[in-house]
Amino acid sequence: ADTLRLYEMFPGPVEQSKPWDTNGIDGCHRFLKKLWGLYWDREGNFLPADVAPTADEEKALHKLIKKVTQDIEQFSYNTSISAFMIAVSELQKCRSREVLRQLAILIAPFAPFIAEELWHNINGNINGNVNTVFDAEWPKWDESKMKDTEITMPVQFCGKTRFTMQVPADADKDTVEQMALNNPRTSKYTDGKQIIKTIVVPKKIINIVVK
Repeated sequence: ADTLRLYEMFPGPVEQSKPWDTNGIDGCHRFLKKLWGLYWDREGNFLPADVAPTADEEKALHKLIKKVTQDIEQFSYNTSISAFMIAVSELQKCRSREVLRQLAILIAPFAPFIAEELWHNINGNINGNVNTVFDAEWPKWDESKMKDTEITMPVQFCGKTRFTMQVPADADKDTVEQMALNNPRTSKYTDGKQIIKTIVVPKKIINIVVK
């Protein structure tokens, strides 16, 4: 029932007619199995635990909360489901009970039967709570949880990109420059050469000019 419900919302806006395609049904079913796999492994072991989520897991969750909340208000169910598919892929290693509890609430309007089962298990393991997921408070997103803590920047030598490196999102130009110059891979392109200047375009590129 949840698979069919998802499929009816997924192909496009609810007000538009869509072609019936069984391949789409299979895709929705695979997604629900992937969602289920966040909570149970193949041996039937319940996976959520009282562990703190990583920054990336919190980011994935809060991005999803914002997207789904706004999409529901606009009846954009198809884009919500796409966002769920992305988030579930990003949360494959997540074991945080709190993250997975909120995920069960978010999926409830789209897949109510599975959501109810997830809800009863994830709450029953805490305090025997048997209330329905539809009585749960809707999650709220936190913009601060959605910010990138690191960004990927390409490192160029005389305008040619040779590698990329991770830098703190709030790093200033001097810090980024020193990270690039101190990177072990830089020596491959600077040994025996003179560094003329280093150009840093914040959050874009680092270009080391040599001769």
